[in-house]
Amino acid sequence: MRRLGKRTLAAAVLAGSLAIWAATVAASGPDPSGRGPRNVILLIGDGMGDSEITMARNYWKGAGGRLAMDSLPSTGAYTTYSVEEFDPSKPDYVTDSSASATGFATGHKTSDKRIGTSPGDDDDLKTILELAQERGMKTGFATTSGISTATEAAFTSHVRFRGCMGPESMQQCLIDRKSHDGPGSIAEQQVDHGVDVMLGGGRTYFEQRIDAGPDRGQTVLEAARRHGFDVALDANELRAARRDRKLLGLFSPVGMSAEWSGDPAKPGQGSGPQRCEENRRPEDQPSLVAMARTTLERLENDKGFFALVEGANIDTYSHSANPCQEIGEAVEFDRAVRVVLDYAKNHPNTLVVVTADHGHAGQIVPVDAETDSLPPGVFSTLVTNEGARMRIAYDTVPAGGLQKHTGTQVRIAAQGPHADGVLGVTDQTDLFGTMKAAIGG
Repeated sequence: MRRLGKRTLAAAVLAGSLAIWAATVAASGPDPSGRGPRNVILLIGDGMGDSEITMARNYWKGAGGRLAMDSLPSTGAYTTYSVEEFDPSKPDYVTDSSASATGFATGHKTSDKRIGTSPGDDDDLKTILELAQERGMKTGFATTSGISTATEAAFTSHVRFRGCMGPESMQQCLIDRKSHDGPGSIAEQQVDHGVDVMLGGGRTYFEQRIDAGPDRGQTVLEAARRHGFDVALDANELRAARRDRKLLGLFSPVGMSAEWSGDPAKPGQGSGPQRCEENRRPEDQPSLVAMARTTLERLENDKGFFALVEGANIDTYSHSANPCQEIGEAVEFDRAVRVVLDYAKNHPNTLVVVTADHGHAGQIVPVDAETDSLPPGVFSTLVTNEGARMRIAYDTVPAGGLQKHTGTQVRIAAQGPHADGVLGVTDQTDLFGTMKAAIGG
């Protein structure tokens, strides 16, 4: 075999390094064609910290298995703290979903319960969805929660309190009421913003009546139809919806039903050992996978789009300490991630980001742990797809209370143009800058 001289070897090493660099840029940096990315798809697992990801992986794929979200090449972590309302220089180490979503939707920290507004002075903060609309891009989202709840609200509206979801639920947002020359409730603003696709639950707030303006006396749902939305109220209507109109899907009064079921965690020796009951979602409600696929199909166009897909009920069922329901939501979310990654294969100018808004309460603990040596929480033992036992502890509050968020940093992973913006340890507000660069700066 011919030996390489030093110069030849150095040149070969340099050529190899350049090839690796070029491949890395193509996968995670700016688009080498110079055209820039066409699409940004953000997937949020609400309350999906590392523990929640590991629980789902262990149960569904096995300890050595991998989820779809594990395949994204650029992976980092970001911090999630919010700030105090009356002294924004001080951190609130454990955020709620509204302050967290406002952080990555706008690039600004805010206080808990706020939606798209600044702490103290109540200024509106421009969102990445609004910037995308200004650039002529289509916008839309799908969620397993009500569409006017915290995460989606932070991208599509500006109010001082997250509970102001409908025009008859504005007791803590009086200045924002349309009768006070404000922009209205979250649901009203979502319709007025003209978001192209909105899919999820929360029909209750769209059945409330508007108190002022051209749509006074009408429900928000009636106003939506007048503003050009095709409305779907179940899975069949979603499949039959017209493709030449904006789409509003409201498939339940509040949040959507669980994918899986099982016994909740209990004090003492806990519940289980148990296997989870799958396929529990009612047939008239579309899955998150179906809603994600519909969203992408409806948004695709020559100018690009911004899409948000949220597995919201991971958080819901962690609050209620039900590991089967929580894992079922995480599994469905991961299936939606797979749909998005398959879409991105055929649309390489697409930035895909998968992350969470905060961590949550569940922890994997030893199966043989002595109950009396653990905090006074609740426990459940699951039998995984590998036939092994996995014990989950929820102990942010004593038994009987709703479990709490945690202040841990959470995973963020990405692929596509500008994906390198998520590497290392960042703050969730930095995600706004990454997405802004991806839609054109």
